[in-house]
Amino acid sequence: MYAPALINYRSPLSTEWRTAIRQNSRIADLDALGFSGSARDLLRTSQSALKDVIVQSGEKRNIWREIPTDTIFGPPIPDPDKILCIGLNYREHARESGLEVPVVPVVFAKFRNSLIGPGEAIKLPAISRQIDYEGELAVVIGRRCQNINASDALSVVAGYSVFNDVSARDLQLQVSQWTIGKAIDTFAPMGPGIVPAHLVPDPQELELITRLNGQVVQQSSTADMVFGVAEIISFLSRSMTLESGDIIATGTPAGVGFKREPALFLKAGDVIEVEISGIGLLANPVVGSGTV
Repeated sequence: MYAPALINYRSPLSTEWRTAIRQNSRIADLDALGFSGSARDLLRTSQSALKDVIVQSGEKRNIWREIPTDTIFGPPIPDPDKILCIGLNYREHARESGLEVPVVPVVFAKFRNSLIGPGEAIKLPAISRQIDYEGELAVVIGRRCQNINASDALSVVAGYSVFNDVSARDLQLQVSQWTIGKAIDTFAPMGPGIVPAHLVPDPQELELITRLNGQVVQQSSTADMVFGVAEIISFLSRSMTLESGDIIATGTPAGVGFKREPALFLKAGDVIEVEISGIGLLANPVVGSGTV
């Protein structure tokens, strides 16, 4: 069982995403609570907006319904202003990569084209043969901020989600800037939802497990981060204004495929899962470049 979370979903007959609260096998639409905007619109209304709708949904039993089996889930924030990712942010991952532990956060970007939801397919591009997984904790900003101190930084977090920083290693490592190997279509699975920050007492005490076809390939704690969530937010906010709905992927632990012997890359037919304690389980199939 996981905490209630903010999700996006649609039926197979619709192209419009609907925003709802999900808890296990049930959902409650936000329009039943009098809110008709997107997930990002909700976060912009107030810092406590996500907490408030979850409390309200728990008080109204008549708005809950079972999730239809053909439901399609999208990324919980499909239209962020920014997707900021942190590299080499677990000590053991830096060591397995043969690199020094960074003295400041290593930052790169992904974009909306990469975002997909739980159950959606990661599409292997024809341009690469070295597609890797990276299970990560995602932070979703709730309140616009700039130049925020680390001691106050967690106050601007709306909630947390699960993220897979899928990476084309052959493309990434050809250049000093990693974007070309990171920002590929479907390379940012996220979900299943956003668990509100008040239900996550300490983001540095979460277990992260990645499984490839049911086999554990990554298992660590967010306590192994070089830079914690608060430090990352503070660092980023000194250079840019963080907006409601911005996504920060906080780095991956040891166990990535390209550092294994032999290397372990994703192939068509695989299923990759990332699970974070208290947050949720994100699972995505992998399909070939010619698969629709």
